[in-house]
Amino acid sequence: MRLICLILLSLSVIWTVPVSAQETSVAFGAIRQDTGAPVEVTADNLEVDQETGTAVFTGNVVIGQGEMRLSANRVLVVYRQEQQGIASLGATGGVTLVSGPDAAEAQRADYDIDAGTIIMTGDVLLTQGQSALSSERMIVNLTDGTARMSGRVKTILNTGGQ
Repeated sequence: MRLICLILLSLSVIWTVPVSAQETSVAFGAIRQDTGAPVEVTADNLEVDQETGTAVFTGNVVIGQGEMRLSANRVLVVYRQEQQGIASLGATGGVTLVSGPDAAEAQRADYDIDAGTIIMTGDVLLTQGQSALSSERMIVNLTDGTARMSGRVKTILNTGGQ
């Protein structure tokens, strides 16, 4: 019996084990984002609608706030009605979010500036060094540098073997 346990333990050390779950929390980014920092947007095109208080950036859109970078094909910016500033951003098409050493990709990202959260949906892939996690949805809390993934979460855990 002891020999069988040793063999199973040895095999578990060299196997890479896939793990699936409904929800998991992870650290995201090496810094705590200052949601009050200015937001810089660059793009190929811009359309502004004064009536609705929105702007649409298209083509090679890159958004920076502090050390965080978000890129996409299209970004809808919604401005606050009563006061100056941006209320929210909605990014679609090839969305990539980078914060410190971590990067996430998705089909869509919605950034609520006041709440300090980014909700990424659709084939989310989070890479952290050599580790990767995938899910259908990820909520990034920029205030405390954490993320919560849900919807068929999957990762590969390397148990230290070759």
